[in-house]
Amino acid sequence: MFAREKFMIENSKVLVVIPAYNEEKNIGIVIKEVKKNVSVGGIIVIDDGSTDATSQIARQAGAVVLSHPINLGYGAALQTGYKYALEKSYDCVVQIDADGQHSPQYVNNLLNILKNEPIDIVIGSRFLGKRDYKLSWIRKLGMKILAFITSFIISQKITDSSSGFRALRREVVDFFAHIDYPSDYDDADVIILAHFAGFHIKEVPVTMYESISGKSMFNGGKLIYYGFKMFLSIMVTLLREKPQRRR
Repeated sequence: MFAREKFMIENSKVLVVIPAYNEEKNIGIVIKEVKKNVSVGGIIVIDDGSTDATSQIARQAGAVVLSHPINLGYGAALQTGYKYALEKSYDCVVQIDADGQHSPQYVNNLLNILKNEPIDIVIGSRFLGKRDYKLSWIRKLGMKILAFITSFIISQKITDSSSGFRALRREVVDFFAHIDYPSDYDDADVIILAHFAGFHIKEVPVTMYESISGKSMFNGGKLIYYGFKMFLSIMVTLLREKPQRRR
C-alpha cells in the first residue's frame, strides 16, 4: 500500500478539463460559470472533432483549446486533458462536462476534500443527500445496478459511478494518462481500476442539471450500447492483470 502524503493544493495548480463535442450552445456559458465560481490555474477544452463553433467560442471565453481532428470519444478527450495537465505540471485536475449539467459552484467542495483528506479521487454524486435529479426509470435502474456492482467489487458504497464530475490528484492523472483508458465512456470500470491500483475514492453531494440544450449522451440505442459495453468492460477489468501505479 502506498503511503499517504500530505498534499497541499494551490488553486493556481488546478486545471479544469472540459471534454466537448458540438457544444457551441453550451461551452461559453460553462467556461463563464467556472470563472465566476472558482479561481483555478487553467481551463482547457478538448474539442473532440466538433463540426460546429465549439473551439472558437471556447477560445473567445478564455480557455485553452486542444482539438482532435476527428471524434475519438469522451474518454479519449479526457485522456488528452490528463496528458496536457502532466505536461504543464498541474497538481490536480477537475473534470467537468461541457453540456452544463455540472455546476461549477461545487468545484471547491471537491477540491476541499483533496486538500484536507487522504483522498485521491473525489466524485460529485447527484444521488447523495436530498438531491432531486430527474431520470427515466430505465436510466435510473441502470445507474443503480452499475453503482451496486461497483460498490460490491471495491467494498465501498458508490452511489453515482456514472458521474463525470470528478477531481483527481496528480498521481491519478498520471495513472489515467498511461493506461488503456476507455475511449468512449469512463464509468464503473475506471473506478474499479483506480481502486485496484490503490487509490482512495470519496463521493460528495452535488446538484446536477439537465443539459442546457436538452440533449443527452444516452438516448435510444446509445443507452443500450452503454449498458452492454459497461458490463463487458467490468468483466474484462476483473479478469485482467491488476494495474500498477507508476513510481
